[in-house]
Amino acid sequence: MAFMVRSCPLPRVGVMRIEEQRRARWTDEQPRNRWIDQSAFRHRRPDLRLGTRSHKLERAGGATGDRISVRHTVRTSTAEYSLLLNAPEWLGRRGVGEALRDAVAELRAIDLTYGPNQPDSLVSKLRRGEIAPESYPPLADLVDRCTAMRAATDGWFDAWAVPGGFDPGGLLGGWAVERAAARLRAAGVHDYAVLAGADLTVRGHAAHGGPWRVAVHHPTDAKRAPLVLEMTAGAVGTSGVTGRRGHVVDPHTGEPADQLVAATVVGPDLAVADAYATALYAAGPAGLAWFRNGSDYRALFAHRRH
Repeated sequence: MAFMVRSCPLPRVGVMRIEEQRRARWTDEQPRNRWIDQSAFRHRRPDLRLGTRSHKLERAGGATGDRISVRHTVRTSTAEYSLLLNAPEWLGRRGVGEALRDAVAELRAIDLTYGPNQPDSLVSKLRRGEIAPESYPPLADLVDRCTAMRAATDGWFDAWAVPGGFDPGGLLGGWAVERAAARLRAAGVHDYAVLAGADLTVRGHAAHGGPWRVAVHHPTDAKRAPLVLEMTAGAVGTSGVTGRRGHVVDPHTGEPADQLVAATVVGPDLAVADAYATALYAAGPAGLAWFRNGSDYRALFAHRRH
C-alpha cells in the first residue's frame, strides 16, 4: 500500500506558495513555487528530475544573450553535487569561475571539517568530548539547527540518538548545500540550482529565462506522472529514494525505521527540509502533523512500505 500527501488540494492549475520565513535572513529569498498542470508539462521539458534512481539534469535550453550558463559536478567523500549557474554576463567568465570555485571549496571544506566519518573533523572531536560546540561558530550553528529540528519533529529527528553520539548526517548535506549557495550569492550569482542526490535548492531563473522546472517522480512507480514545480526559491529534501533500508534509525527504539519507503519535503531551506524528510521517514504517518498550522514546509510524498 502506498499513499501520497499533497500539501493542499490542487486545482487543475494551482499555486502553492512557501511563505517567507519570519526570520530576517529570509527576507531576500522571495519564495515562489507553482504546481504545473500535467498536460502543460508534456510540452515543457523540466530542468531537473528528482525521485528517480538517477536524479537527472536535463539538457539546458538556450541561454539568453546576457547570461553565462555553467554546469559543474563535484564529488566529496559522502556525496556528489551538481551546480547549475545562470550568471549575469557582467560578472564575466572569470568571475563566474571564481564563484564556482568558492562554492565547491565550501562543499569540500564542510565534508572534511564536519563529516562525522572524518576522524579529525569538528563533529568527531565533539563526539569524543574534545571540544565544545561554541568553540567554532559554524559548529554551534549546526548543533543549534539539530536541536531545533529535534524539537520541531517531536524527537523523531534526533542527532544524538544514533550509535557513537552526535551525528548531524540527516541535516548536514542540506546545510552544506545552503552554505555553498550563500557563497554563490555573495559572489553575485543569484540564479542557480545545487543538486545533491535527490535533494536540491534553487533560486532565480534557469538558462531559458523562466523559473526552474523540477519534476518530482514517484520513487517506486515509474509509470506514475511526476509532480512538477516551477521554483524561483526553495528546496526539496528527500529520504529513502535510494531504496537502501536501515539507513534511518527510529530514535525512540534504536531500531531501523521501516514504515515508509520514501519521504519528500519542500520548503525554503534545504537543511530543514532534509531533516524533516528524515524525521518523516522515521515517524511515518504520525509525522504529517508537523506540516499543518501554517508551516513553511510541506510533505509532497510519504510512501508506505508494502
